Amino acid sequence: MSLTSRTQNTRFTTGLLASAATALLLATSAYADGHTAAFMDFKFDATQNLNASELIGARVYASEAEIASEPLAADGEKEWDDIGEINEIVLSRSGEITSVIVGVGGFLGLGEKSVAVDLSELTFVSDGEEADEYFIVVKASAAGVKDAPDYVSNVDAMAHSDRQMLAAPVIEREGYERVETEQLTSETLTGARVYGSNDEDIGEIGSLLLTDAGKIDRAVIDVGGFLGLGEKEVAVTMEELTIMQKDGDVRVYIDSTQEALEAQPAYQG
Repeated sequence: MSLTSRTQNTRFTTGLLASAATALLLATSAYADGHTAAFMDFKFDATQNLNASELIGARVYASEAEIASEPLAADGEKEWDDIGEINEIVLSRSGEITSVIVGVGGFLGLGEKSVAVDLSELTFVSDGEEADEYFIVVKASAAGVKDAPDYVSNVDAMAHSDRQMLAAPVIEREGYERVETEQLTSETLTGARVYGSNDEDIGEIGSLLLTDAGKIDRAVIDVGGFLGLGEKEVAVTMEELTIMQKDGDVRVYIDSTQEALEAQPAYQG
């Protein structure tokens, strides 16, 4: 092969390798761009951002007065009701926060229930110079909190829909008369003993779940256990219960045994 031919072949090979290298570089760059587009250059700013983990367990206050986000006055907190704490944060499939779930009820003298609050309804009131010093306040009255609809979690909804409904037992006991739920207050029912049809002690009414209109919808029975330990919470409808009363003594009956109720799905409050 002549020197000229060798030189031409060398130039061709060099050009081919250079073109291949350029193509590889472009392909690699495109591959990298296509596989890193989901990631962002983000720096946390405490004045603008919050970690969801910091909100879980945070106390929530209710105020009937207008709420300002500027630093709290010395006696401002005294005008608020401590209604509970944030137990959960719910996101939509598109990644937006739809609501925060607040466990409320203790300050109302009722068993705790969960309510959903739109994130936009929460005001972060500064409580110091640091960005992480704040109170979380929602504009609401105590009555509004009490009448707020119950939040039903996916687990609770599945458990409620999957369990087999029971028929209320027919009970006759000397001196006792049957009473309807509407005739009793939540304070009277909460703590009442629950019995099977043959008067076997099954547990007690631990708490009551209310409808949007504030009516008693379901009862959460603390089944079994001893001295408050080892109990299982099972939610049943009021239609499954027979309530008897004698001189202020309230007895609740259900057509089930303790073992059968313990086999029911647990209530997830």
